[in-house]
Amino acid sequence: MSTPASLPTDPADPMPGITDSGTVTDRLVEANQQYAAGFTDPGMDARPVLKVAVVACMDARLDLHDALGLELGDCHTIRNAGGVVTDDVIRSLTISQRALGTRSVVLIHHTGCGLLTLTEDFRHELEDEVGQRPAWAVEAFRDVDQDVRQSMQRVRTSPFLLHREDVRGFVFDVKTGLLREIDAA
Repeated sequence: MSTPASLPTDPADPMPGITDSGTVTDRLVEANQQYAAGFTDPGMDARPVLKVAVVACMDARLDLHDALGLELGDCHTIRNAGGVVTDDVIRSLTISQRALGTRSVVLIHHTGCGLLTLTEDFRHELEDEVGQRPAWAVEAFRDVDQDVRQSMQRVRTSPFLLHREDVRGFVFDVKTGLLREIDAA
């Protein structure tokens, strides 16, 4: 299946994502049908083989499994805008550790993140537009390294997590594909 990054783009196309055969979602469902036709249950448990949870940004340029040499079943992957450790990430990590046996946490932010260009004003703009302020914080940041440190600190101080000693943070360079480790101090 070709990816949106490899599809030719037509600047005159008023509805990118809509194809002759329907929507992008239709295309994904068709791809799933092809996938399922050759699918064999791998017989895996829900517990990650490597006992690691990776928290990363949702950015489409990050192919975490490829970048980290991971196979299906190796890890839990938790993604959100910025790869920021929020209450919901702590929820997922708590379930990952307490119910499914993970012991290590890897945090991955990246260069060129969209959250570097937003502020909390985004919430106010949404409130002006729809008449209700979101309950969630944007979690925008100006310094990606410092935000990785803050995310590591949030994991290391959460009373809900059993395993807080093996928490490491990185910045993924979207131009080179390399990880740069961030010192927690």
